[in-house]
Order: sequence, then C-alpha cells, then structure tokens
Amino acid sequence: MTTVVSTAALIREQLWRSRLAAGLTQEEYGKRAHYSPSMVSAVELGQTAPNEAYLIRADEVLDTGGLLVSLRELGRRDGEPVWFRPWLEVERVATQLRCFGATMIPGLLQTADYARAVFRLDLGLTADRVEELVAARLERQTILDREHPPQLTAVIDEAALQRFAEGCAEVLAEQLRHLVACARRPHIRVHVLPQGVGLHAGLFGPFILGRTADGSWLGFLDNQTGGTAVDDIFEVATLLGRWESLRSDALPRQQSIDLLEEIVKPWI
Repeated sequence: MTTVVSTAALIREQLWRSRLAAGLTQEEYGKRAHYSPSMVSAVELGQTAPNEAYLIRADEVLDTGGLLVSLRELGRRDGEPVWFRPWLEVERVATQLRCFGATMIPGLLQTADYARAVFRLDLGLTADRVEELVAARLERQTILDREHPPQLTAVIDEAALQRFAEGCAEVLAEQLRHLVACARRPHIRVHVLPQGVGLHAGLFGPFILGRTADGSWLGFLDNQTGGTAVDDIFEVATLLGRWESLRSDALPRQQSIDLLEEIVKPWI
C-alpha cells in the first residue's frame, strides 16, 4: 500500500533534513534565520505552521533553491477541498473579513488540535486526509500573519464555546486560550454572541464575508456537504444585513475576552 504524506509533513521533514545537512542545531539555525529556538522546534514538530516569510528565510539560510516555498505553494493548491478553493482566493485578496460561527470556532481562528477533532467527525476521511486538511487550514490562517493582514472580525455563538466534554475538554480549553490571544491582536476582533440573546439571525447558519480592494463584498455559506460562494448582489446584501444584526447583539470586544477567560478558567 502506498503511504500518502501530507505536504505539511513533507515540508517539516525537508526543513529538518536540510538543517541537519547544514550541520546546524536548532539554536544555531534560529540565530542565522532570526527565529527563536522554540519557534524552530515548534515548526519542526508540527505545532506551528511556518508562514511564507519563515520558508523564504529557510530557503536562503539552508540554500535549498526555493524548494520549501515551492512545497508550500503545492500544498496550498492541493490541501483544501475543490469546492473551497475559489473562496481561498477571495480571502487572500480581502482587506476585511467577517465571519459568524454558529456551532464551532471559525476556521481562521482554529488551533490544529481543534481542527483535527472537527475533521475526525467525518468518518469518511482517512487519517492521512485529516492531516492534509489540518495542514491546509493552518496554511489558510497565514494570511493573518502577513505584513498587511486583512481586518478580521468574528462573531461566535457562546454555545460553540461551551462544548466541554470528556475527551475534548483540553482541546477546547486550548482553543479558547488561542481565541483570547487572537482577540488581542490589533487586526482581529472576536465578539461572543451570548446565549441570553435567544433567537437571532445566525440561526440560519454560519457564513463568511470578504471585502476586496475595490470595495465589493462577497460571501461564503457553509453546509453539511461543502459550501457555496455567494456573489449575487441581493444575497450578499442579505448576509450583510444579518451580520449587522449579529454584531449588534454580540458583546463588545473586551467583554467578549472577559467571558472567554471566565469560560476557560475551570480548565486551566
């Protein structure tokens, strides 16, 4: 049987092998590449996804001829499901992103372990395919680490933050701590829609909105079997209206952070 290796795993292995071939320890490599040893270790262990800047620098320091950046581009194209790829292009050029998470944390803010747990719910996915999807999700998030990242605002239903249960409590606790860290970044806003709101516009389902450089808005709708990009002016207007309703019902930024910290406190 042929073993399928995810692109992310291939990049990690190539980074490790190239560093060893250069005769460098993680600390020595970190000094040359201007990254901390802990960052180098996290990347090689798969705990942190290397962004484009990291791989460009690695190609330079390790003299790999652009191989690592090329592998990243290959993984970017192949990792995500076909139906999601058009929306990825929207995200990459968007100046603003707005997303509503009804039942789970939005993908742009997920940790690797949380994403892995979500993908494993699909029993039709092999372990290798799950890892491919996790790697693609982390790669997708690198738009938030660019020099000029999009302004991301997320509204998340409180119910999605309370899914602590045996076997997944640590994963969710880590995810909530990650949300707090994200919410404190200058270009990211996280707002919690409290359960006390009752019926709200988000009950129609999760969605994402992206604004491009020319000022136009596009949308994306999630469903059980995939997703649909929305560019019809009237449908986009409907989503924008629902977004405004959800945003007005959600807690302010600092109150949302306080609530996140309160929810996760028993699990620290």
